Amino acid sequence: MADPNGFLKHQRKDAPKRPKADRLADWREVYVELDPAERDEQVRVQASRCMDCGIPFCHSGTAGCPLGNLIPEWNDLSRRADWTGASDRLHATNNFPEFTGRLCPAPCETACVLSITPDAGGPVAIKRVEQAIADVSWERDLVRARPAAVSSGRRVAVVGSGPAGLAAAQQLTRAGHEVTVYERDDRLGGLLRYGIPEFKMEKKVLDRRLAQLRAEGTRFVTGCEVGGPSLPVEQLRASYDAVVLAVGALRGRDAPEIPGRTLTGVHLAMDHLVPANKECEGDGPTPLSAQGKHVVIIGGGDTGADCYGTATRQGALSVTQLDQYPRPPDVRDDERSPWPVWPWILRTYPAHEEAGERRFAMAVERFVGDESGNVRAVELREVKVRKDPVTGEREVVPVGDHVEVLPADLVLLAIGFAGVDHMPLLDDLGLSLNRRGSLSCGPDWQTSAPGVFVCGDAHRGASLVVWAIAEGRSVAHAVDAYLMGASDLPSPVHPTALPLAVV
Repeated sequence: MADPNGFLKHQRKDAPKRPKADRLADWREVYVELDPAERDEQVRVQASRCMDCGIPFCHSGTAGCPLGNLIPEWNDLSRRADWTGASDRLHATNNFPEFTGRLCPAPCETACVLSITPDAGGPVAIKRVEQAIADVSWERDLVRARPAAVSSGRRVAVVGSGPAGLAAAQQLTRAGHEVTVYERDDRLGGLLRYGIPEFKMEKKVLDRRLAQLRAEGTRFVTGCEVGGPSLPVEQLRASYDAVVLAVGALRGRDAPEIPGRTLTGVHLAMDHLVPANKECEGDGPTPLSAQGKHVVIIGGGDTGADCYGTATRQGALSVTQLDQYPRPPDVRDDERSPWPVWPWILRTYPAHEEAGERRFAMAVERFVGDESGNVRAVELREVKVRKDPVTGEREVVPVGDHVEVLPADLVLLAIGFAGVDHMPLLDDLGLSLNRRGSLSCGPDWQTSAPGVFVCGDAHRGASLVVWAIAEGRSVAHAVDAYLMGASDLPSPVHPTALPLAVV
C-alpha cells in the first residue's frame, strides 16, 4: 500500500442513493448512476483507505470472504486506477462480482481490521469498490468469453441456474467439459431472477453474464423439471458423466400454528416476490399486488426487506415489518459478537428508509378475517425469545396481556426457508434430505448417489450469494477431478466450512 495512513485522511463514503420519491416511482436500482469519471475517482479514494494491516481478515475463509477474494490487491490496483489489473485480480476468485457487489451483505467489511473500533471511521467500502471494478470491467470490454481450448469429451448436467449452478457451470465449461444447465422456470437465474427485486439488481446485469456463459459454450434448457417426464433420471444418468444438483432451498417456512393462517391474503413471501419480478420482466400484472393495501411482513431478514421495498413500490397504504427479536444495537457489542465475527447490529436496507415502519419484539398471535374469509387485521403481542430451560429449544414467550390490533389486507410470511423442495428427482436418485432439510455430501461434494454432486443452498441451506458462488467453484473442482483424475480448478471452501461465529 502506498499510504498505510489513508484511512486517517479519508472518511468512508458509501455510494449515494437516488431521492426516495424517485426510487418509489420506478423499479430501477436505488443508487445514483454517477458519471464514470466521478465514480472512479470516488472509488479510488475509498480504496486508498485500505491499510497495510499485515493479516487481511477481509478475505479469510471463515471470518471474511469465503471466495478468498484478493481484496487488498484489487483495492491497491483501484487506488492506482489500474482497472485492468483490478479486474483480473477480482475475476481470478469471483465469477460474478457484479452480483456480489450488489447483493452480498459483505462479511469482508465486518472482518476488515478497520472494523475493530468505530474510531477508525468504519471499514473500507469493499463492496462499493468491488461493484465499481465489475462495472468498469463491462464498460471497458474487459469481460470476455473464455472458451476452452481443448474438449475433454465429458458431459456434465447442472440442475439449477442460481449463482451456485452458474458458477459451477462456468468453471466446468472453461475446463473443457460439455455442460448443460437445466432450469425448471421459464427464465434463467433462480432466485437472482425471481427472488431478488429489480431495485436491488436490475436483470440486465444477470442477462449480460448469461450471454458470456453462452459464448463460452455452456448450454441452457429452461422449463425443464429434471426427474419429470421431459427428462427422467434414467435419461439424465445415461446422457451425462456427472450431475451437479444446485436446486436451491426454496421450501418456505410456514406458520400453520397461528390461528387464521388459512385466511385469504396470508401468503409466503415468495408468493409475492416471484410474480412481482415477473411483472418487471413484462409478463403482465401480478395477481398479488400490495396496491391500496395495509401490508404486514412477518420476519426481519433480507427476504422481508425485499417484500418491504416491493410493497411500497406497488403502492401499499402502509407497510409494517415485524421482528420477534429485540431491536439490535447500532454498533457492535464486543461481548456478544467480537471482531471479526459477523456482528449482531441493526441492519437498515434502503427500502426501510423509503416508507413504512419496523417493529421489534413483536409477534402475531392471530390473523383476523372478515365474513368472506379475507384477512383484515393481525393481533400482536409483545414477546421475548428465550431458550426452553428443559429442552434447550428456542421459544417465543408473550410479555404482558396487552393485545394490539393492526390493520392488514396482505400478510407476507418471510420467516426463512425450510430447505430443499420435495421433488421426484431426489427420490429417483435415491437421495433423502437431512434434518436441516438439505442434501448431505462427502468431502468431495459427492452425494450418496455416485457421480451426483451438490452445492449451494441445496447443500448449505439458505445462505449468502457469496457462499453459493464459492460452493459452485468448489464443486466444479471436485467434478473435474472425478472426471479427469485431478483438477487445477480452484476450490475455495470445504463442504464442512462454516463462518466464524460465537455460539
